[in-house]
Amino acid sequence: MPESPPLPKPERRGTRRPPRRGNLASPAAQGVYQRVMRTLDAGGVPFLVGGAYAFTPVTGIPRSTKDFDLFVAHDDIHRALAVLAADGFRTELTFPHWLGKAFRGKEFVDLIFSSGNGVAPVDAGWFAHAPRGTVLGVDVRLAPAEEMLWSKAFVMERERYDGHDVIHLLRSRAESLDWRRLIDRFGENWRVLLAQCVLFGFVYPGERTRIPRWAMDELLGRLAGELGGDAEGVGRLCRGTILSRQQYLPDVTEWDYADGRLAPLGNMSAAEIADWTAAIGTKP
Repeated sequence: MPESPPLPKPERRGTRRPPRRGNLASPAAQGVYQRVMRTLDAGGVPFLVGGAYAFTPVTGIPRSTKDFDLFVAHDDIHRALAVLAADGFRTELTFPHWLGKAFRGKEFVDLIFSSGNGVAPVDAGWFAHAPRGTVLGVDVRLAPAEEMLWSKAFVMERERYDGHDVIHLLRSRAESLDWRRLIDRFGENWRVLLAQCVLFGFVYPGERTRIPRWAMDELLGRLAGELGGDAEGVGRLCRGTILSRQQYLPDVTEWDYADGRLAPLGNMSAAEIADWTAAIGTKP
């Protein structure tokens, strides 16, 4: 009988692979990012830097910087686009409920003023708690850790899941987060925060007590109160669409559940939901 091929040698214990590095944007792209920030600043439009430039300093995890995310207040998006258009950028309101873009050549910047599910509009609280930083040589304010966690906790699409980002934000900042503000941010969606906290304890069992006991007690107390209460007044409601715009479509299109995103229960209009649904499969 022919000899079997040798088995691969196991990796020696104690060996470490080189750290993963984020992909750097090209010098041309960085120049566009710098110009957008300086143009908005000169035009008096407040903004926050998000994405990798805000996430990496908090978690220490390198990220691709081929995309550039800026957050502007919900009421400032039209002014931001006008200021950039006056400086020669091609601008568009890509999705009227949460996202605009500014282009210069093949490079572009995302201008985010809410979230795709309508849950996390950019309001004054984002700016009031934003830390200072320097990005590409420009003095800026960064998206706060609490708001990053809040907006990422709902991203559970088939093609994108941000739960690992939430867990890593908790690993980095569990003790120093403003838990009162964080819980208030989630509001009636507090179960999503509780689920992420429970997962944190699963991922890092030796660090689960880093989440303040009072915060867990409050969230678990709410759960206990619901388990002993009456759910009849809720009706046929599906909030799964807040977590995924695609995976819960049968619930609201075929099974007669109310869409948790739709006003007055949520923050989106029927037209905005239709527009966002039609874009499934495309990159925002």
